[in-house]
Order: sequence, then structure tokens, then C-alpha cells
Amino acid sequence: MYGCEAWTISKQIQNKLEATEMWFLKRMLRIPWTAKKTNERVLNDANKRRSLVRTIRKRQATFLGHVMRRGKLEHLVTTGKFEGKISRGRQRRKKMDGMATWLGTGKVLDTLAAVKDRDLWKDMIPDAYKQGT
Repeated sequence: MYGCEAWTISKQIQNKLEATEMWFLKRMLRIPWTAKKTNERVLNDANKRRSLVRTIRKRQATFLGHVMRRGKLEHLVTTGKFEGKISRGRQRRKKMDGMATWLGTGKVLDTLAAVKDRDLWKDMIPDAYKQGT
């Protein structure tokens, strides 16, 4: 998870992370890959919940708050407010879009406004973490 604060998590990457998490858990419980156990059953046997993606999102939100309050070059890069032409074709999914969806603010501008208020931001992160992905 080193450097996960800079990842942009798409649905495909999220599925791969969840599959990897289940593979790790099955390896720790010494369940062979040929065993016909569902992921839910493995999670129940281990008394665990899927937490890898939620942990990554929490780290991203904490880092985002730090960067946005600092207001330096990282702020400009994260918000996408720099000079130049917009490339042709469909725009890539940005990190801020994923954070706005995960935090439940809906819009990037609402997320940026919430970052400025440190107490509100610190309350939003645990709430989003509890709700899951």
C-alpha cells in the first residue's frame, strides 16, 4: 500500500484489490484454491470484513486534506487548475471525482469546500469509512 494516496481507483482496480485481499486471507487461513468456499464464507470464518479498499480511501482522504489545506503546487495539480489545452476524447476519471463519490458529497466543489474546514473534514472521513466503498 506504499504510495496508495496517489492512486486513482476505478471499478476494475477496486475489483482486483478485493480479489487480492481475499487471496491473502485464504492464504493466511491455509485454504487451498481448489476448495469450493465462497468469499462470504471465508470472511465469516475469519471474522473479518473487507477493509483494504476502505483503508486506501481513508489514507487518500487524509492526504487530500493535507495537500489542499497546504495550497502549494500539489493543490494545483490535484484540482487540475493549470494552463494548457484539454486533450481530445473522453476525459479521464480524476482522483477528485472518486473522492467526491466516496465521501458522498456528490460534487468536487463541495468536497473542496469541506476540505477547508478541518473539523468538518475530520468528521467526514470516519463516516465514509464506516459506510464502506
